[in-house]
Amino acid sequence: MAQILCRNVVLGYEGKAVVQNLNFEVNRGDYLCIVGENGSGKSTLIKALLRLKKPMSGEICMGDGLEADGIGYLPQQTVVQKDFPASVREIVLSGCLGRFGWRPFYGKAEKEMAAENMEKLGITHLAKRCYRELSGGQQQRVLLARALCATRYMLLLDEPVSGLDPAAVQEMYDLLGKLNHEDKITIIMVSHDIHAAAACSDHILHISEEPLFFGTKEDYVKTDIGKSYLSMTGGERRGKDA
Repeated sequence: MAQILCRNVVLGYEGKAVVQNLNFEVNRGDYLCIVGENGSGKSTLIKALLRLKKPMSGEICMGDGLEADGIGYLPQQTVVQKDFPASVREIVLSGCLGRFGWRPFYGKAEKEMAAENMEKLGITHLAKRCYRELSGGQQQRVLLARALCATRYMLLLDEPVSGLDPAAVQEMYDLLGKLNHEDKITIIMVSHDIHAAAACSDHILHISEEPLFFGTKEDYVKTDIGKSYLSMTGGERRGKDA
């Protein structure tokens, strides 16, 4: 059973559809990249997957053990968020808040989970550092560790390498590939970089007002839309081995 199944979904706002006839599925262990021009509906789709926005019609179903609060979300950072005056450990721990119920404190399990995810992402030595003092790449590792504290099933990332230098970009793609391959975490990544998407993912969803493509990356690069978009965006960026 698919973790996410979209059937004939129409998304929009103020009564105006921005995406129509959206059909795709995400299975456990998939690595899906969502691409499209600015204004094509990528952000609206993210909100719908997080249950923050209802489809105008159609349905988005979740299964295979996935709940709406079981998605670890890594949004685009704002300038204010980059200057947040908290320690790395505090920010990573905050990813466990959804597990509390009515309990107003972190327990042993949450602290162990935070420590485990900081170790996994190589930021244990930064635990006591102030978040706003870190580099862009280090901040993204912290936020990724936070997202992992919210889920063991799926990560949803919105332009996770935006604003990073080339070395940090490659590190982030390598980390995501490792989480996908070794930990079997499902990855859904929204990206404007089709070259990285084609290199990193195993499936691609290219959306516009009418979905242009959904399928494997091998099939995508053979299609007219794939060839056209790859040519139009130009300049290949490296992700993990295709």
